[in-house]
Amino acid sequence: MIRRKFAFNGIFNYYIFPAAVWLGVAMPFSISAQTDSLTKAQELKEVEIRIIKLSRRQLSATPLQILSGKELERVNSLSVADAIRFFSGVQLKDYGGIGGLKTINVRSMGTNHTAVFYDGVQLGNAQNGQVDLGKFSLDNIEEIELYNGQKSQIFQSAKGFASGSSLYLNAKQPSFEKGEHNHIRVAFKTGSFGLLNPSVLWQRKINNRLNASFSTEYKNSHGRYKFRDTNGIYDTTVVRTNADIESIRLEGALHGVFADSSVWTAKVYYYNDEQGLPGAIVSNRYSFSQRLWNRNLFLQSTYKKEKGRYNIMAAVKYADDYSEYLDPDFIKTTGALRNVFKQRELYVTLSNKYTINGFWDMVFSTDYQRNTLDANLDRFSYPTRNTFFGVLATQFHFERLDIQANLLGTYVNDQVKQNYAARNKRELTPTIMVSWQPFALKELRLRAFYKDIFRMPTFNDLYYTGIGNTILRPEYTNQYDFGITYIKVFEEQLLRQISVQADGYFNKVKDKIVAVPGANLFRWSMQNIGLVEIKGLDINVQTVWQLSDAVGLTTGINYTYQQALNVTNENLNYRNQIPYIPVHSGSFMTGASWRDFTMNYSFIYAGERYDQSANNVYNHLQPWYTHDIALHYTQKINRNSFRLSAEINNLFNQYNDIIRNFPMPERSYRFTLSYTL
Repeated sequence: MIRRKFAFNGIFNYYIFPAAVWLGVAMPFSISAQTDSLTKAQELKEVEIRIIKLSRRQLSATPLQILSGKELERVNSLSVADAIRFFSGVQLKDYGGIGGLKTINVRSMGTNHTAVFYDGVQLGNAQNGQVDLGKFSLDNIEEIELYNGQKSQIFQSAKGFASGSSLYLNAKQPSFEKGEHNHIRVAFKTGSFGLLNPSVLWQRKINNRLNASFSTEYKNSHGRYKFRDTNGIYDTTVVRTNADIESIRLEGALHGVFADSSVWTAKVYYYNDEQGLPGAIVSNRYSFSQRLWNRNLFLQSTYKKEKGRYNIMAAVKYADDYSEYLDPDFIKTTGALRNVFKQRELYVTLSNKYTINGFWDMVFSTDYQRNTLDANLDRFSYPTRNTFFGVLATQFHFERLDIQANLLGTYVNDQVKQNYAARNKRELTPTIMVSWQPFALKELRLRAFYKDIFRMPTFNDLYYTGIGNTILRPEYTNQYDFGITYIKVFEEQLLRQISVQADGYFNKVKDKIVAVPGANLFRWSMQNIGLVEIKGLDINVQTVWQLSDAVGLTTGINYTYQQALNVTNENLNYRNQIPYIPVHSGSFMTGASWRDFTMNYSFIYAGERYDQSANNVYNHLQPWYTHDIALHYTQKINRNSFRLSAEINNLFNQYNDIIRNFPMPERSYRFTLSYTL
């Protein structure tokens, strides 16, 4: 096995020191005046906070699912990827282990149709269009929001309108009560697979106009776990190897307020890891030696003013990503295969909102994004992509009716240093959303939306040597949704709240991009060949109970029905379910609290699926389900708190492989000790 120590030599000089200087430069000089805008703590009780969150879900014209605050603390989750398993309409592609790639697929449209935003700015990956959600720890995440379609507000960047669905990761924001100046949280996780995971979060009140936060985390795991391997002839237990990971994450941010109550932030994010790639278990092969190194850095700053009839919002971001893949077993005349990829991104956005009158708003947003990719591949094209977005949006909001509409214009220009570039793309895509409260019944609301959107082929799709196809067309999607929400709050009763969301939807994906074999199985290429129609139903029910003065109970049930069919004409797999999409899936989660103790139980189910386009017995995958349980003890000492958690994942040791030949861990344990002061 080839291992390499973290390349920290030069990291300070080339990344951390410039980032620190950038944060200092980004700090406006006018922070000396006094205001209490950042010092006001949220003094609402937990149940009141829940009511506000449910109101956001009810008023949203597009389906919205939220995990935040104490809910995130209770679920058995190490990363963002673990948490989103509990959302309806979501398939998480997980290749196994702590370091395995984890991506999200919403309503069967494909991973690349879901945009991931971190503190309001999109996380990009022009190379393959996928964001590995396993890299994002929950230690510094306050809230996760998933919108089908797009966020149900028009005052946002143009990128916010430009995807089939949107996942928003919101970091913890500093909030101080009177007399407080520091918050420090120290945590340590350990458990199965040799997990060592310390983390520190520090929030500092510099003055009444400026707060700072710093978060860091180190993770190390050997990744070894047992799994069963059977092919109908023999059944054996094997240890999964080369699944180790070592990573470090550093985040720093400044949060400020100007005298006119406008707010600004400046953030630097750095992530570095080394991990093994265990590979697929086929042909009795269990040992692998491939390695992967990743280094991700981004710096972003945002500004927002919401006062008066004219509002403005702006953001700028620079990202620098490095990845290196090593395959010692790949025999060539030059030895082992070593691929290096370097991505750089510059992103600028400006949004303008004007309130025409009390019920009519207009927004015009423009974005510019520049992406480059360097690689050490033979005959590589070295592409540069310039993308311009412009959106005109309007909203009519009355007491019981809300109507939103927007028209998004997208222009994409690719340039290459050699070979041929893809043609320029120009598209106009509309969206309309309606939310209506009928019969003066405040608890009930109906909603519907139509969205026409597309996703561009990635750099890998177009320019990967020997595989890319520069004449690929974008994937076009049409989305239709009709839903109902019902939220009822009860006073002085056992059942305090009930929330119901139900959405029926129809999606159509045209010119689906897939890899197909060419003249031989060793030469594949990217082509537009598919037409997919998706009919589905998502149901979400949440309740809050107060069984006694000391005992509280919450429950959540999610169910998804999806018929995702290949309807490509004259195709051998016509009207077959597309790979890895179960017809039936769902989850159940409940949490109970008594004095200083809380308990959480969760159940996840995925029905039968197929791992290939042909729906036959050879490609059939059995349903899987898991049970997880966690117990938390919290002791408060003045304003400080001590918390101890014990978790058991896959309690009954169920077989739960998500991707064929990539075995998932069996029963595992995790323990967390944290102290907040």
